[in-house]
Amino acid sequence: MKLSNQALGTIMMALQKSLLEQTDIVPILKELNFRKVGEDLLVENPPSFKIGSDVFNPEVEKTVGSD
Repeated sequence: MKLSNQALGTIMMALQKSLLEQTDIVPILKELNFRKVGEDLLVENPPSFKIGSDVFNPEVEKTVGSD
């Protein structure tokens, strides 16, 4: 049994959330509900968080030309 890409992304998102909010990751991981699909594990309830525009506002470089 392996983690699916979705489950791996969920764990990485949980890590980012705990780092951003400066909180312990253990409670987030304990709340995850996994489901086996074939040989992969999926997460039924991935964490979510918001980043306000005053915290994250990347500048998009505009270019002219063809791709």
